[in-house]
Amino acid sequence: MSSDGEVHFESKADSGASKTFPQQAGTIRKNGYIVIKNRPCKVVEVSTSKTGKHGHAKCHFVGIDIFTGKKLEDIVPSSHNCDVPHVTRTDFQLIDISEDGFVSLLTEAGNTKDDLRLPTDENLLSQIKDGFAEGKDLVVSVMSAMGEEQINSIKDIGKN
Repeated sequence: MSSDGEVHFESKADSGASKTFPQQAGTIRKNGYIVIKNRPCKVVEVSTSKTGKHGHAKCHFVGIDIFTGKKLEDIVPSSHNCDVPHVTRTDFQLIDISEDGFVSLLTEAGNTKDDLRLPTDENLLSQIKDGFAEGKDLVVSVMSAMGEEQINSIKDIGKN
């Protein structure tokens, strides 16, 4: 400690706290979001058990990972807090597709965003490539949560 009474802390790791917020398990509903096994998930099923001999009603969550599509499950006492990811959806205009699988997108501010890969979903991937090859004006919707981003839908806004 320094002599003037100030205390300095060194942070060696990002806590990830700003990526999520706490919410009571009993208030999380179907079609909401929840973090299961450190992955952001969309809740597809919620069931609540009655209070048992240990005193807590339990919530059973079934969620689909919003980036990988994998099904994950968790059981949490309904009075406890769960992490809920901050999920945002942003639309960008598609400018270019590079050979290495990255896309070039136009932001609202007129800058380019070049750090996103093409989606792994075959149907969406073919829609993007075919539409781009035909010279259509395409707008892609990018979902981001917990430091990850992925293209999850596409809109055709007309021909050039």
